[in-house]
Amino acid sequence: MPYYRCQPDAFAAPYLHNLRGAIQSCRYFATNNLNRDFVDTKGFSVVFTQAGRAEVERQFPLFKPYLDRALLPDCNAFYLNPLRLKQGSRVDPHIDRSLRSYCKTIDPPQQVSVLYVQVPADLASGELVLQRGRQRVGQIKPQPGLLLHFQGDLTHSVNAMASGGSRLSLVCEQYALDAAALADIPEFLIESRAAAPAKTRR
Repeated sequence: MPYYRCQPDAFAAPYLHNLRGAIQSCRYFATNNLNRDFVDTKGFSVVFTQAGRAEVERQFPLFKPYLDRALLPDCNAFYLNPLRLKQGSRVDPHIDRSLRSYCKTIDPPQQVSVLYVQVPADLASGELVLQRGRQRVGQIKPQPGLLLHFQGDLTHSVNAMASGGSRLSLVCEQYALDAAALADIPEFLIESRAAAPAKTRR
């Protein structure tokens, strides 16, 4: 694939509305459990494999249409997280390897997929910036319903939001792991600062 590709209006407004409500009312939705690159953000994370996908869809049924559209058939491990930014929030430059807490030698994901669920009408800044080394290869302005896919080994960041309101996205890192690495990944696990993680299902 090229560095990234965009699918505008990938989902209709009623679905985005319902998805936003489900995320914001979820008991796991709290100050982010992600690393220090995610400044003043909110969310939670779901780790799962292909074998655990049914449990994701059982507990979070509104994630299913997104997963049906976004997941690659040759990937077998996933790190899914709703991510909310508000005024002053930002994400510093990084390359995703969120599953390395389970498998230390893991490579970057094959692809990262982002659905923009909510975007302030008067959004100022808050763009996603993609880089290959020091070269900027993309700057994407969020739009509601936009589904974005980018190469998982790109450095990326989110410019600090200068406007009010919420910028809510649903992000999935998609990995194609060998059998040894896959054996270290939970079939289903919720990571959240709001409650004890859900039990792993194998």
